[in-house]
Amino acid sequence: MVYVSNADSKEIYVLSLENRNGAVTLVQRAPVTGAVMPLAISPNRRLLYAALRSRPFSVFTFEIAPTTGRLRFLSATPLADNMAYISTDRTGRFLFGASYTGDKISINAIGEQGVVQAPPVQVTSTPPHPHSIVVDPSNAYVLIACTGGDRILQLKFNQATGAAAPNAPPFVETERDAGPRHIVFHPNGRFVHTTNELDATVNTYRFDVETGTLTPAATASALPPAFEGGAPFASADLHVTPDGRFLYASERASNTLACFRIDARGGALTAIGSVPTEQPPRGFNIDPRGRFVLAVGQTSNSMTSYAIDQETGTLTPLRRYSMGNNPNWVEIIDIP
Repeated sequence: MVYVSNADSKEIYVLSLENRNGAVTLVQRAPVTGAVMPLAISPNRRLLYAALRSRPFSVFTFEIAPTTGRLRFLSATPLADNMAYISTDRTGRFLFGASYTGDKISINAIGEQGVVQAPPVQVTSTPPHPHSIVVDPSNAYVLIACTGGDRILQLKFNQATGAAAPNAPPFVETERDAGPRHIVFHPNGRFVHTTNELDATVNTYRFDVETGTLTPAATASALPPAFEGGAPFASADLHVTPDGRFLYASERASNTLACFRIDARGGALTAIGSVPTEQPPRGFNIDPRGRFVLAVGQTSNSMTSYAIDQETGTLTPLRRYSMGNNPNWVEIIDIP
């Protein structure tokens, strides 16, 4: 199942993805009351969380129906601010939020029925413009990319209380004006990859599983080699295939998806090439079997599907689909 948030038409598209050929079929339009953007799926794949970036800032909890994948609204819960990114911890007991405009992160408990609780367990100020917040595979550490602060914050996470506190050291710095944006853990848990929005690069870090800290390892450009446009650049989303062999990153100045092969030993990226995609490609995702990429365009109001070559990692466009207005986030799951 595929879930796409459409901010301006205030709805979430629910679509089925055919595993054999990548064909997509619309199943449901789930309405919301505001500009829906970041989405998150619970670890058991039974709940979808959708954050509204218009007032009143809130998160909608939906139940995912078995076999059909359709959404059933459960509740709307106030959030501490306008959240550009949401995610859950590995147990599904806490919801993290990163507020780009509010320069803060929040942590809310999730009740036994999967509904987000208020007030938040914790609200913490950050360097300017936190743009993503993710927990590590062990559920013991949290990383926060701060676009305006050129820092990735490193925190320890208390799984019992939901509280997070600075690690030692409390952050790792990027290059000046790089603008770290989105974070993804490699499936092996030993590497972390990030997009840098402002200089259109992708960083690789070694992740110390014992201490929860990052060590810079490599940097690669997300721009096409022949790109003639200048700054400002606008790298956005990134995802790694389930087998850990390939990474893709969206770049909005060139409206492309950058394709990379990942070195299994050190995590460094080797460019495979870039493919044109929707305009601008703020969000995309990879299906759980690692066969297809689905990318949406905020102004094109469309989604393009791509087949992933299992040997080379190159992308071949398959078909284009109409979405709602301002599609910006994509989640893809196998329904339980």
